[in-house]
Amino acid sequence: MPTYLDFEKPIAELEGKIEELRHLDTSGDINIAEEVAKLQAKADKLLNQTYAKLSPWDKVQVARHPERPHVIDCIDHLIEDFTPLAGDRAFSEDAAIVGGLGRFRRRSVMVIGNEKGSDTESRVYRNFGMARPEGYRKARRLMNLADHFRLPVITLVDTAGAYPGIGAEERGQAEAIARSIEACMTLRVPIVSAIVGEGGSGGAIALAGADRVLMMEHAVYSVISPEGCASILWRNGDAAKQAAEALRLTAQDLLKMKIIDRIIDEPMGGAHRNRNAAMDALGDAIGQALDEIIGIDGGTLRALRREKFLEMGKTPLE
Repeated sequence: MPTYLDFEKPIAELEGKIEELRHLDTSGDINIAEEVAKLQAKADKLLNQTYAKLSPWDKVQVARHPERPHVIDCIDHLIEDFTPLAGDRAFSEDAAIVGGLGRFRRRSVMVIGNEKGSDTESRVYRNFGMARPEGYRKARRLMNLADHFRLPVITLVDTAGAYPGIGAEERGQAEAIARSIEACMTLRVPIVSAIVGEGGSGGAIALAGADRVLMMEHAVYSVISPEGCASILWRNGDAAKQAAEALRLTAQDLLKMKIIDRIIDEPMGGAHRNRNAAMDALGDAIGQALDEIIGIDGGTLRALRREKFLEMGKTPLE
């Protein structure tokens, strides 16, 4: 059985009834197939209506859905001959950041992303996708490697944020994130970033200083999590829904503000309902973005990227 979110309860009830009918004896007088078809049409309509009016907080829940494709799933689906590269050459390997070489649609690329894990064991191993300084230093090392060999960089972002632990701070978390952002800004090769789930705080922007920033339809991207924002501004974690509204963290809001460049449509009901279709759409969007910038001179590309981010948030002088 799929995992249903709180706002999907009416859909869950209908789909539960459909499953019950499908397991009934079909030898009686009732036309089971006809009843199933009617209920399925009703469920599809309700699903369309529900996802057409998701609130920002609803989108946060969809972005965090446990069955949503994770970065490793996307790499397995889109990248051929992926060869993972490990370590920051300074302290250790950080499993929250996955990176390596591979071929994307016959083009050699460097791929880097946040991996949350898909079950209890892998989530603990991946630290729930929250990287420590060594993770960002590994990302920076791989970006520089890609720059050296003139390989395009693809980054896939899915993290609640950088790990806030004492050890991480002692090892220079802020500096490591800043250096990773600097690496993004200095690359002379194309870099395309896609927010595939959560894009949280500096942990996300460390990988998202790209020529083209794409975002899945129901992903979220913000300076802080709604819960963190609520605890700071309202002194109450229960105000997360209100915080989600205030943060303007949806793909639709961010496209209007020109923080991202394109929204990638998801299958109806979210990427978790049709994972392969969602990842195919992601691949098409990344491919189109790379095609737009692949022939641009390295110096020009870097200058355009810097100007793109410097323009964000500017307001006209009165």
